[in-house]
Amino acid sequence: MQPIQLFSLASRQAEWLSVRQEVVATNIANANTPKFHAKDVSPFSAVLDETQVSMVRTHPNHLAESQYSQTIGVHENDLDNQIGIQESGNTVALAEELSKTGEIKRQYELSTSLVKTFHSMMLMTVRR
Repeated sequence: MQPIQLFSLASRQAEWLSVRQEVVATNIANANTPKFHAKDVSPFSAVLDETQVSMVRTHPNHLAESQYSQTIGVHENDLDNQIGIQESGNTVALAEELSKTGEIKRQYELSTSLVKTFHSMMLMTVRR
């Protein structure tokens, strides 16, 4: 029996979302820290490219096991034209960071819902 790649992909996305939430929380916590520069993580599509998982593969033999990188790229945010650099040298835009937390929550809920549904489908086929 071939391993189910969906679970490893969902696990990788959960890890990525965890790192992103930590980075966003750090940005929010340092919103009043002088000269603090806001950071963000590389998009999840970059993680998919790194793992060489293509979403169009239809045959299990086409999906080879790949080693995931243990690091997810964290980089400084591009400056937001509305916030720019504050007098203190800080680049954190609280509205943008709070928006990111909502986005992270929605992505996590979608991912867990898909895994739960897939798991239920697998259980239904095993029972028959």
